[in-house]
Amino acid sequence: MTSLAARADELRAQIEEANYRYYALDDPQITDAEFDVLLRDLIELERKHPELQTPDSPTQRVGAAASQRFAPYEHARPMLSLANAVSVDELRAFDERARKLAGAGVEYVCELKIDGLALALDYRDGSLTRGGTRGDGRAGEDVTANLRTIKTIPLRLRATPFILRQAQDDKTGLGMAEAPTFLEVRGEVYLRKSDFERLNVEREREGLPAFANPRNAASGGVRQLDPALTAKRRLSFFAYQLAVDQGDRSAPKTQWDALARLRSLGFPVNPHVHRAATLDEVIEYCMNSEKKRDSFDYEIDGVVVKVNDFAQQERLGVVARDPRWAIAFKFRPREGRTKLVDIAITVGRTGTLNPSAVLTPVQIGGVTVKSATLHNVDYIENNDIRIGDTVLVTRAGDVIPRVVGPVLSERTGCERKFKMPQRCPVCGSDVDHPPDEAMSRCTNAACPAQAYERLRHFASRGAMDIEGIGDVMAQQLTELNLVRDIADTYKLNESALADVPRMGKKSVENLLRNIEASKQRGPARLLYGLGIRFVGTQTAQILVDDFGTIDAIAGADEQTLQRSEGIGPEVARSVALFFKQEPNREMIERLREAGVVMSAPKRVKTGGALSGKSFVLTGTLPNLTREAAAELIVAAGGKVTGSVSKKTDYVVAGSEPGSKLIKAEQLGINILDESGLQALLE
Repeated sequence: MTSLAARADELRAQIEEANYRYYALDDPQITDAEFDVLLRDLIELERKHPELQTPDSPTQRVGAAASQRFAPYEHARPMLSLANAVSVDELRAFDERARKLAGAGVEYVCELKIDGLALALDYRDGSLTRGGTRGDGRAGEDVTANLRTIKTIPLRLRATPFILRQAQDDKTGLGMAEAPTFLEVRGEVYLRKSDFERLNVEREREGLPAFANPRNAASGGVRQLDPALTAKRRLSFFAYQLAVDQGDRSAPKTQWDALARLRSLGFPVNPHVHRAATLDEVIEYCMNSEKKRDSFDYEIDGVVVKVNDFAQQERLGVVARDPRWAIAFKFRPREGRTKLVDIAITVGRTGTLNPSAVLTPVQIGGVTVKSATLHNVDYIENNDIRIGDTVLVTRAGDVIPRVVGPVLSERTGCERKFKMPQRCPVCGSDVDHPPDEAMSRCTNAACPAQAYERLRHFASRGAMDIEGIGDVMAQQLTELNLVRDIADTYKLNESALADVPRMGKKSVENLLRNIEASKQRGPARLLYGLGIRFVGTQTAQILVDDFGTIDAIAGADEQTLQRSEGIGPEVARSVALFFKQEPNREMIERLREAGVVMSAPKRVKTGGALSGKSFVLTGTLPNLTREAAAELIVAAGGKVTGSVSKKTDYVVAGSEPGSKLIKAEQLGINILDESGLQALLE
């Protein structure tokens, strides 16, 4: 008994630590599957030896204690957790117990188990008054202000139709029910996969660490101290339980009817719920849902199976922490623990250096995982991931698996910190990593890893405008090794293009004619087409107007470049670093030899209808492209800059203008539409 008691204490300590890290810190150190094993071992040990059970055992509570950062939220009825089934045999055992205790046939409702954060919502007289997290099942955290920002949570219940017994004034026989005096609804807040990917892209752009999974992002979003930050997460909500319904009519008698009632009140209910008359139907639904889990725009980790009839639910009751009338069938785990053997670097099509984990092979969700994404060097540093660590790895859908973080308890001291290389592993050129950005980039425009993306950009409308080189043609030219960098575009001839699939004689002639015409686009188009980081069409035009030639720009240092209007330290550093690379200078020479125009008259400082005036373009104009509008402004003696400041004279705004328009309004700057610009030009 002494050893059994020690084992029980050990299990409780491990479970409490896991709960604390999962719920309070949002920093899990073990997988869900490993947690379930610990809990099941403790439940089984206490079942066989009840004398070992303690009042504070994790088997007697749900989740973890609420955080002290928020006011407490007390549930009208205890918010229970669910027992888990990890096999069909365990589902059959659940069904056998349910039918035996119910004393009759049992019908089930099957619901997808959304991987998010469980919540309760209080409505009084039809209005949302409070909302809180599950916490320990009796009290959670009051996060009402944050929940009000989630658009799929109704702030006011919809009026619902009911049948009139004497419909004298209503020929349809329908009336509108008054809102229930009190309603408590349970459901799950979650983050859609599409919103999760968008959120991580934005965070990487802002230099913030990426979120490990949608559940963590949703949980952290709900528990923000600033509701505005919650709103930015674009969280969603599904209702799944009508806990209390004090309405003006009889309450639903089944879970199926309760879900219909929730829909009628305006709550989103998952459309894939299913009513099953037999256990075989339940099993079929579970198997099909696991196969289709990747097709949903939200993460699911199982199926919740509930006895449909509420009277039978009351008869079955609750034992310890679990209702006897419901069970969660858990899908095969999609996370695992393994060794991080090394960190490899690949170069993306835009020159980004992308770190990936080289792993000791591990089975996750039926797939052998040997590598996983690490996002960027900031993600590695912020999560203290080291080569040699034991790490948690998750796999979601068809997305490449990701490393969540290290298991610190298994560190030996032999682990090594990772350092991003200073030179590109593909071409050996300098790597640029601005201090306030998450990504590192190769600075060589001739880097083989970037050939496709560079060519596609070079030929685009705003750059050299080579009609005939779009996504497909750019891919074919680079895959056939006909274009290794953008200067090779001007070496193409009839003989080389004959090897390109589906290119007839007429198509070849048209493409070669368009390539020849592109040589005359001018240095501003060329500078933009080089794909230098931070150099857009307007910035390119400013530099060419001030320097006149590509050679002059290439020979200028950072301080000289910053003398141009609107060219700050970040842009100047990027331009200087680009022209510092020998492969880039060689490529410029080959473009010159091909006859590409690299000089233009400098901007005229005086004269012209717009002389001395500074413009910023934003949004989409109805007739002019932004490039064409910029050329008209410059030709009339004006300047086009990329950012709004007190020195800006006019902002020309089209549709979907963005933050530049807002700043212009705040500064009181003149705002024009396209017709207003044309009037100035005339």
